[in-house]
Parts: sequence; C-alpha cells; structure tokens
Amino acid sequence: MTDATTTSATTPFKLALLFPGQGSQTVGMGRALYDASPAARAVFEEADDALGFSLSKLIFEGPEETLKLTEHTQPAILTVSTAAFLTLANELAAHGLKPSLAAGHSLGEYSAHVAAGTFSFADAVRTVRLRGQFMQSAVPAGEGAMAAILGLPAEQINDICARVSDELTQAPPANPNDPSAQTTAALDAITDPANSATTLPQAASRVSAVVSPANLNSPDQTVISGTQAAVERAAELCKEAGAKRTVMLQVSAPFHCALMQPAQLQLANHLESITFADPAFPVASNVDARLMTRGTEVRDALIRQVTGPVRWVECIKLLQSSGTTHYIEVGPGKVLSGLNRQIDRALSTTNVEDPASLEKTIASLTAVPS
Repeated sequence: MTDATTTSATTPFKLALLFPGQGSQTVGMGRALYDASPAARAVFEEADDALGFSLSKLIFEGPEETLKLTEHTQPAILTVSTAAFLTLANELAAHGLKPSLAAGHSLGEYSAHVAAGTFSFADAVRTVRLRGQFMQSAVPAGEGAMAAILGLPAEQINDICARVSDELTQAPPANPNDPSAQTTAALDAITDPANSATTLPQAASRVSAVVSPANLNSPDQTVISGTQAAVERAAELCKEAGAKRTVMLQVSAPFHCALMQPAQLQLANHLESITFADPAFPVASNVDARLMTRGTEVRDALIRQVTGPVRWVECIKLLQSSGTTHYIEVGPGKVLSGLNRQIDRALSTTNVEDPASLEKTIASLTAVPS
C-alpha cells in the first residue's frame, strides 16, 4: 500500500482524512451509503444496537428538529462519517492506497480516532451521545451564544473578546452563596453604563461574562462563544473594528469556552472507562494542533477539547507541513472542503458522503497526470 514515503504507479500520495463536526447534519444523510454498501449498513446497525434506539431511522427520516438536538446530532454525524470512512477505506485498499494522517473538527476528532482504530465505534457513539447531553445541560437555554466573525484577524478578535470580558464582568459578591448578594451584583450590573442589561436575569448572567474564540476555522472565519451579552457585545465591536460580517449562530449551547467546564468534568469521568489504543496513523488534536501517535495521550486531549478552542487553521497547516498531498473530507457536507479553500486554495481536497462523491474522489486519486 502507498504510505507517507512510497509512491504509487504514477503519483506520490500522502492522504489526510478530515472529519466534519456539528452543523453538517441533514435529514437523509448517509442513506445512499446505507443502500449501496454492506460495510456502511453495518455501521448504522451497530449504532442502533449500541444506543438502544433507532438512530438510523432518525437520521434518514427526521424530524429535523429532533436530529438537531445535540445529543442526537453528535452520534448521527459520527455514524455517517464512520460509514463513509469504511466504504472509502475499502476502495482505497483496492487501489493500493491508505490514509497517512487525519483530523476532525470538534466532534469530528472522535470520527478520526474511530478511523484510526484508537477506540471502537460502539464506545465512540455512546460517548458522543453523552458528550452532547453534557454540553447541552452545562448552560441553561438562552444564557449562552456563539457568533461567526468574518474578515477580521483572529488575534484582533481575541483582543476584543478579552476586553469585553473585562468590561462586562462584575466584581463577585462577598458571599457568592447568598442569594441577596447575587441580586445586589445583578442590580449593580444593570446600573453599569457598559452593560446593556435591562432585566435581573440578563444582568445576573453578566456578573461573570465569558467570551472567547471557539473555532479558529480559517484566516477569514473565527467563531466566538460565551454568555449571550458578551458574545453580542464582542460581535458589535468586531463589526466596528472592520469585520466584513458578524453572524449570530443558531446553536443550542456555547461550545468550546469556559462555560463548558461542567461538561468537561462529566466527560472526563466517562472517558476513564474507555480503553484507547495507539492510532494506526497520527491524528491532529484540536486543542493543541499537534499530531497524536499514542493512545495514552488521547483521553486528555479529548477532555480539554470541550472548553478549548478548535485550532483548525493550525491543524490543517500541521497536516500540510507533514507532507499531505491530498485531503478527503469524510462525512456529511463540504464545510471542511470550503475551509480548506479559505486556508490555502492550492490544497487538493475532495469529499466522500455518498457513492457518487466516492467514485469522483477515487477517480481523482488514481488519475494519470497529463
């Protein structure tokens, strides 16, 4: 098989697999793979057995609002991505090719580790369902937010977030367990000119303001996350600073920020029960932007990922500097393919989400150069 140092009949290949995260889901995703590939069908059946309910029916038939719940979205995307990977892996092997590296965006890091054999699919699908539940319950609905900032350097966005956190964070009450002290702090927040709160619940959420970069997706796109007031204020200041556009995202929780600490602790407890093997090929860690080659380092990286930012630009540049010649987005949608174009238009990127895209990808990898 072709690997990082050998050459096929015509072209040297070093393949990196990219796995999408939450937001790529659509009702009906993976159905064509299920119908065409026994390997893919087995993945959907294993997911249903592992979870104790028909996740495949929800993926194929919806309803969309139920599929969009984080506890369903995360195992659904993992399942479709794994089904796509196994179908792809069979085709790659038939042509003497195999992946050399992998990376996954947030949730996608779990898909990457399943592909690399770091842990079993059954363990992973149960884990990401719990991960979704932990993340959803970490912050009450309506108290957190995320926003995409387009056309402003990440360093500048980070500085703005730090300034907003300082401006909106109130001094903690002397006795944080005293309800009257909390109310006083909230009343102080309302009277603060830098704080646009108009009700006590709003103000209370701003007593400890959190906003920070959550997804460093491309040179042109950074997503910020935190308490709603802080995210809205940071987005406003980013616009004033010259951002081309700011978009408040429709999300169920403020992912990849300090507010996810309760979820991180719960996930850490769960991951203690999971056995991690050395990956068959290195997997880039979101939180560190470094290649993981030992199973013993994976648990800690996945734990810290919950509150840490997704350093996606650095992950892709890491794969690039490691000699990657071709990138394949494996799973639903083409979000990561689009980000690759923003990071470096010269990156050769295809995707596999159904039989048609699989055929196109294999053809592009095996084409004889003119």
